[in-house]
Amino acid sequence: MAHYVANDMIVGHGPTAREISSLASLFDEVRHIACLHAGSAPALMLPYTSDRVHLVPVRPAGGPRLIDKLRIIRLIPHYLWAMLRELPQADVVHIRCPANISLIALLLLAFTRKPRARWIKYAGNWQPDRKEAISYTFQRWWLKRNFARAQVTINGEWPQQPAHIHPFLNPCLTDDEINDANCAATDKNLTSPLQLVFVGRLEDAKGVSTALQVAAKLHEAGIPFVFDLIGDGPARQDYERWVAARSLDRQIIFHGWLPRPDLAHFYSQAHFLLLPTYSSEGWPKVISEAMAYGVVPIAGAVSSIPQYLKRFETGRAITPEDSSCFFEAIVWYTQNPAEWKREAQNAATAAQRFTYSSYLSSVRKLLGIE
Repeated sequence: MAHYVANDMIVGHGPTAREISSLASLFDEVRHIACLHAGSAPALMLPYTSDRVHLVPVRPAGGPRLIDKLRIIRLIPHYLWAMLRELPQADVVHIRCPANISLIALLLLAFTRKPRARWIKYAGNWQPDRKEAISYTFQRWWLKRNFARAQVTINGEWPQQPAHIHPFLNPCLTDDEINDANCAATDKNLTSPLQLVFVGRLEDAKGVSTALQVAAKLHEAGIPFVFDLIGDGPARQDYERWVAARSLDRQIIFHGWLPRPDLAHFYSQAHFLLLPTYSSEGWPKVISEAMAYGVVPIAGAVSSIPQYLKRFETGRAITPEDSSCFFEAIVWYTQNPAEWKREAQNAATAAQRFTYSSYLSSVRKLLGIE
């Protein structure tokens, strides 16, 4: 989790900062060893809301180039020293994988005795069917064999897993947010124009190209729609040019990153979350955020997404690159509005499982906390 300084405050990746702030309610203090970056903080960054969380900053390393990755080796002693200072004082150690600094922590835990209470969260795709970083494959192999002697939580339920591997739902909603969202979902119906929303980094791995192709097919079919894309990335201008060249810029709107509270407006209006992602993630939190507002997700069939959508009886999980199937799914719902309504209600009901209060209850059970 990257951190920055903004307005004399430490800020970090918004969804994770919210989660750790919630987690801190179970402990007297949370000491978070993580990288502190120079420069301006990206828009998605938020401060911790709990004064029990204290950052233990370490220098960042890594990047897309080989030389960037080699710098990680130079910083291994720096990371080890920070961990060796903190571990003997801790009652519980929590590691979030996959990441470079997490890999070092996993190796270290194999050779240390304290603390005995250990929880490792693998946030990525536990059963990938696409090429991924070698370090990700290694971390999963290491975790399955439990060399770190820890409880491991993952996204989804997969057959023949060791006893220390546990399916786990990741939180994204406060009780107040779920109540407000359910009020918005209650009276929602499938009306024209269709309201589509995408939330995430603007890149092909998140399915933006496929999503734009789906929107173009809706336009060609004469189906009125508005498609709001919330997020940013280096490819944003390329996507905007693609949209402008097809005269779709009045129907497809790029908003950039928006503060978390502003998303409620878009979720309240949306009929569908269009997320043809194929990136190596476990369960995108934007799906459960949108579901709380009665938004029916149409997402890429990767990781735990097909499992959960089937269990919750809402939405579709589709091969990420197949824009025609995404288009056909939306058309089917327009022809079956009663089914859309049923699935929208199912989505809102299922989203209650992703509250921070439910999360804390699960953590207490996992760690044996009274």
